[in-house]
Amino acid sequence: MNTLFEIKGMTCSACSSRLERVINNVEGVKHASVNLATESLAVDFDKKAVSTAEIIKMVENAGFEATEKIAGTEILLPISGMTCSACSSRLERVLNNTDGVIKAGVSLPGETATIKFNSAIISLRDIRQTIKDIGFEAGEIESAQDAHKNFEARREDNAAKLALMKKKLIYALAFTIPLLIITMGHMVGMGLPSVINPHDSPLGFALVQLFLTLPVIWFGKDFYIHGIPNILRGAPNMDSLIAVGTSAAFVYSFWNLVEIAIGVDPMVKAMDLYFESAATIITLILLGKFQEGRAKSRTSEAIEKLMDLTPAMAILLENNKQVSTPIEEIGPGDNILIRPGDRVGADGTVYEGRSELDESMLTGESMPVSKTVGDSVAGGTVNTGGGALKVRVKNVGENTVLSRIIKLVQEAQGSKAPISSLADTVSFYFVPSVMAIAVLSGLSWYVFSDEPFSFALRIFISVMVIACPCAMGLATPTAIMVGTGRGAQLGVLVKSGEALETAGKINTMIFDKTGTLTYGQPELVDTFLADGQNGEELLSLAASAEQQSEHPLAKAVLRAAEKQEVSLPETTSFTGVAGLGIATETGGHSMLLGNKEYLSRNFVTGLDAKNATEAASRFESAGQSPLYIAIDGKLAAIMAIADKIKKEAPATIKKLHDLGVKTVMLTGDNEKVARTIAKSAGIDEVVAQVMPDRKAEVVNREKAQGRKVAMVGDGINDAPALASADLGIAMGTGIDVAIESGDIVLMKGDLTGVLTALALSRATVKNIKQNLFWAFAFNVLGIPVAAGLLYIFGGPTLSPMFAAAAMSLSSVTVVTNALRLKFFTV
Repeated sequence: MNTLFEIKGMTCSACSSRLERVINNVEGVKHASVNLATESLAVDFDKKAVSTAEIIKMVENAGFEATEKIAGTEILLPISGMTCSACSSRLERVLNNTDGVIKAGVSLPGETATIKFNSAIISLRDIRQTIKDIGFEAGEIESAQDAHKNFEARREDNAAKLALMKKKLIYALAFTIPLLIITMGHMVGMGLPSVINPHDSPLGFALVQLFLTLPVIWFGKDFYIHGIPNILRGAPNMDSLIAVGTSAAFVYSFWNLVEIAIGVDPMVKAMDLYFESAATIITLILLGKFQEGRAKSRTSEAIEKLMDLTPAMAILLENNKQVSTPIEEIGPGDNILIRPGDRVGADGTVYEGRSELDESMLTGESMPVSKTVGDSVAGGTVNTGGGALKVRVKNVGENTVLSRIIKLVQEAQGSKAPISSLADTVSFYFVPSVMAIAVLSGLSWYVFSDEPFSFALRIFISVMVIACPCAMGLATPTAIMVGTGRGAQLGVLVKSGEALETAGKINTMIFDKTGTLTYGQPELVDTFLADGQNGEELLSLAASAEQQSEHPLAKAVLRAAEKQEVSLPETTSFTGVAGLGIATETGGHSMLLGNKEYLSRNFVTGLDAKNATEAASRFESAGQSPLYIAIDGKLAAIMAIADKIKKEAPATIKKLHDLGVKTVMLTGDNEKVARTIAKSAGIDEVVAQVMPDRKAEVVNREKAQGRKVAMVGDGINDAPALASADLGIAMGTGIDVAIESGDIVLMKGDLTGVLTALALSRATVKNIKQNLFWAFAFNVLGIPVAAGLLYIFGGPTLSPMFAAAAMSLSSVTVVTNALRLKFFTV
């Protein structure tokens, strides 16, 4: 049996090696392999001899944490029928407690459920049925390939829903306004015709109210259709509160109407009708839901703008002809023409032409980026230059950078932040608690006071109506939706609500050097040659040896060789040692290229010669990395390679210090070079000559001191450190790779994006706290007033109509406040 486990607590290769030995020695384990970079343990074992629980116990005994990684299918389902956070919380709990469901998350504002499940235990059909059984409906699976189509359909569906809500609201108002005039006009001196005047015709007065109220109840019938069944299921929601409150008012008033008709105190009963309360409550709730729906539709504007970036047509170059072709028919390997002003339809590589592209919607960078032969282009960008580009298509559809960004933003908008857990928990228990408080308040006033039954009923209705958990459920997700969308517009791709919240708590920022603090394009700036060496011949040998290396210093040597157009001899063998150097057989010579320690280990002579030592010291003092080269066991040269520090680095580091953030730089360079660069940037602490697999140790050292740590790197060789940090921030210089790395991706590869991420996090968390405050404040203050607390001390009671207005206002306030994040700037 093959099983994969997620491992937490590994800090270095010694940890992974020890764990691997421990598990391989367990009886019944055929083979165990630990991957430090992915923090995983793959085990092939005999399940008759040992269980997964026993393996997990062995891992824990070794000092680590293990979680079985169940291969699951992840889907995104649109959910209809949710009206408040009680609905979303209940659905999420039911799904997460269903056998076979690994993890489920429900987004109220997004009206979606992200579900990861084990298809061997539960089918999608069963999941749909589970959702249906608790009163909701699941739509079709969201396919990444059809993302634009699905989003358009949902946008049209939302527009249709808003139009229907508006229609119902207008009709409800058309009946409610005359009803209010008839029942309350006398307060401002308005007279009524005798046929409906309560003094002349109590029955006519009551009947006209009934006939004006019935259409309003019809327009609000959804409250009863959803609310009453949810009570019967034992899971009441906002609709249940409205349905019970208005039903109580209507039934009580209808009974009084019957008594008026049979002559039981007609005048007294005519003054004890609450038809207008029922109608006004429904109308005000419809008004609030319409305003809330209109505001919520604006929370996904960032996604809409990204969706609209892909053009419908592209110009296909085929047999020397230009053919206008639907973008869906373009495939990898096709050649397309991007004229000035055109939007790029797919990812690809320029093979002819020169121009400039506006990449602002992908990277947040307002300045156009120059593109020429060999450069990559991303779908959705715009040719703003004066030249045409011929592009060979690489990725289309769901595989493009733009599609992947949209998918990640959608996932982030549907995710939850830790701060939301309180609201979710409260929402789940809130509605049943409110119903209990309403009943208790009404009974208390009726039993223990001299007030009439109508007063107790009004108290009951007011408590039921004012206490809606909608605002609590919307407080966090709406802010996350708007915040992550705004981040995408600014070139800061936040992958989850948790990452967004964590960013604001960071107090230690660890930077990789090459490609993060520096431009990552080192250049050969100087060379020391040992006696008898020829510079051109040595560059030729060194470039050939470095051809198979991915190290930035190797690239610098190759670029220098290309500039000087030297011929490269054949390299017949290549061995690389991470963080130290390489050994090759090149042009008939045995060569070693790397740092001084590596050559010293291999007993190279001439390393400590005075002129070599002086040259290396001079290079290091200037912040240049020395690359030692040995030929046939003797030092042949030392190449000085310099990588310029990014121009924005010093200002960014200073601002981080102003925010109270400690800064650390990690590099494989020697101490002297590292400190020179760190001093230029203003970095607090330097850890030099650190191997890639030991960067995570530095991260964990800071975490052990109780600090919240972010790691900023290029997302490739920094993978273990990015994974170990509380927050991994990947530089997006190589957009394709960076999208897959880190919790936050800086699409521009610009260090100022770090400040944007931190500021966006703090603004979003502040917004969430404001939302939660208002959500709780409306209920904490409103429920006691509605229950008659002020009336006990001679104050006023809360009319059910004002309670409905306050409830609607709370949701609109929360959504409107979240929308302020659309205008966030650093």
